[in-house]
Amino acid sequence: MQPHDLLCPRPEGLYSPAGDFFVDPVRPVARALVTHGHADHARAGHGAVLATRQTLDIMALRYGEGFAGTVQAAGYGERIDLGGVRVSFHPAGHVLGSAQIAVEANGLRIVASGDYKRAADPTCAAFEPVACDVFITEATFALPVFVHPPAADETARLIASLAQFPERTHIVGAYALGKAQRVIRLMREAGHDAPIRIHGALEKLCAYYETQGVTLGPLVPATLDGKARATAEDGVVVGPPAAFADRWSRRFADPLTVFASGWMRVRQRARQRGVELPLIVSDHADWPELTATIRETGAAEVWVTHGREEALVRWCELNGIRARPLHLVGYEDEAE
Repeated sequence: MQPHDLLCPRPEGLYSPAGDFFVDPVRPVARALVTHGHADHARAGHGAVLATRQTLDIMALRYGEGFAGTVQAAGYGERIDLGGVRVSFHPAGHVLGSAQIAVEANGLRIVASGDYKRAADPTCAAFEPVACDVFITEATFALPVFVHPPAADETARLIASLAQFPERTHIVGAYALGKAQRVIRLMREAGHDAPIRIHGALEKLCAYYETQGVTLGPLVPATLDGKARATAEDGVVVGPPAAFADRWSRRFADPLTVFASGWMRVRQRARQRGVELPLIVSDHADWPELTATIRETGAAEVWVTHGREEALVRWCELNGIRARPLHLVGYEDEAE
């Protein structure tokens, strides 16, 4: 069996001719395997969805219970037969419930990583390298300039700013699924035990994380009746970045804009967003982690998708590993 018989790119996404299913399709299909709950990978309208229980729960929270015709939960490490193709889900370390998907048939194994990170994260299961013949890797931060600092160090900068400017409301932009909960948890581990205000868009997801054993501490609404609730004790407000582009954020006392993202390594992006305190906190692997992961899988061939594809392909070639870009469309590399 050749790799393209097991998985190949199509307009809908990665397709398995042997098993007749798609991985993270960007449009409705009959059968979809989903790596994690971010909207560019997990879409509503499929006939059947196979994913981890946490990803299925997250999709139901975001799209409603009827987001697919049927659903099936896969446990980490569980092997499932789909038309003679064995598939299994393995922790990706990206967000709660995220998984790499291993696809095997006739002695050939391909691992589709989805999005992943290697840094420790108390809000999700840690990444586990999976030995394979072909590794499909993301490339969001696949340039040597991207080396993420320890998240605890970046969190310490936020805690220090709160102490230095107690009269200013620190408005932290963090994506609703994964990043927001991670930032809140990091603050708790840094000793910040005061209530944290959260935008309404985070409430259901934060509550779900709590049910999964991720303790976030006291959270209070930052909105009442759709309006920002401004008080002298606001301290920290966490919400999706889009909320800070409108009048919502300007209701708070002397707001200090914070943004948690791997893209904050690029100073120009921080300036363009008007970010006063950029925090380099990423839910994706940086350059050293990407290259180390490729080596750990032992893959003889690497397919690269959504991100800085060319640089990683070139690195593989220089290190004697066959590689090619997939040029898949429909996946965001900034919503991280």
